[in-house]
Amino acid sequence: MELNEYQRLANQTDQQPETESFEADPRSILVPLLGLAGEVGELLGEHKKWIRDGDSYKLFPDRVREELGDLLWYLSNVATKHGLTLEEVATYNIEKTQRRWHPDTRSLVRPSRFDEGFPPEEQFPRQMHVSIDSGGPGKIVTLINGKKFGDPLRDNRYEDDGYRFHDIFHLSYASVLGWSPTLRALLRCKRKSDPRIDEVEDGGRAIVIEEGIAAMVFSYAERRNFLDGAESVNYELLRTIKDMTAHLEVSSRTEGDWERAIMTGFRIWRQVRAKGKGHLMADLEKGTVELVG
Repeated sequence: MELNEYQRLANQTDQQPETESFEADPRSILVPLLGLAGEVGELLGEHKKWIRDGDSYKLFPDRVREELGDLLWYLSNVATKHGLTLEEVATYNIEKTQRRWHPDTRSLVRPSRFDEGFPPEEQFPRQMHVSIDSGGPGKIVTLINGKKFGDPLRDNRYEDDGYRFHDIFHLSYASVLGWSPTLRALLRCKRKSDPRIDEVEDGGRAIVIEEGIAAMVFSYAERRNFLDGAESVNYELLRTIKDMTAHLEVSSRTEGDWERAIMTGFRIWRQVRAKGKGHLMADLEKGTVELVG
């Protein structure tokens, strides 16, 4: 049965059809919403019985089918009252989950970089040898391809939290996403041959957005052991990042790409922080950053 056909037939059995629009009376949606919650409880109850009774609970498959069917009915009813079809809900959900979880998004090497076609001096170096070393107590100095990269950094915080190593995140964004206006500015490879790109994509606002993302993700990770042992990143965080970058070229990167960039950055960051220094190799052609030496 097609999803939309099911929705049409299910709607014919609605015992409380709308008498006015959902916008006019938001309470009209409460019955199917409460129904969804109730049926989830019923499904959990069936699983409790199965855990308790094991294979002796012969009715378990039938009860699961029944409860899932009831859930589908209420889901269909909620969609109808919101003016949505089950087909468009299902399509949107598949597109969303594939952007994050599809196997291709986890190992995808993206040869296309945002600065391709620009003069060589306006492109990221495709391979970057990065040296991070102490510049004094609580301070680090970074070299990229043998040249000093930015100013010496401190945590700028009362406690030592290792944020002075956060340029690793920008390096990860550049390697995995092909995007880092902060890194581009510090490497002096802004795309000035196109004034509009230089202003919007490589300008101050884009830099502030990237720094904001780095700080926001760091705060999130700090409360989760800096993602040590984590296998994923909260979807709400990824969606916020996508919203923040919606007007920029990096909007073409998926939630899965961002998750890979974040996890890669923190994996390297944890290693470098533990030693207080490190040598990295970033390969933008392969989309990788690795600790070497």
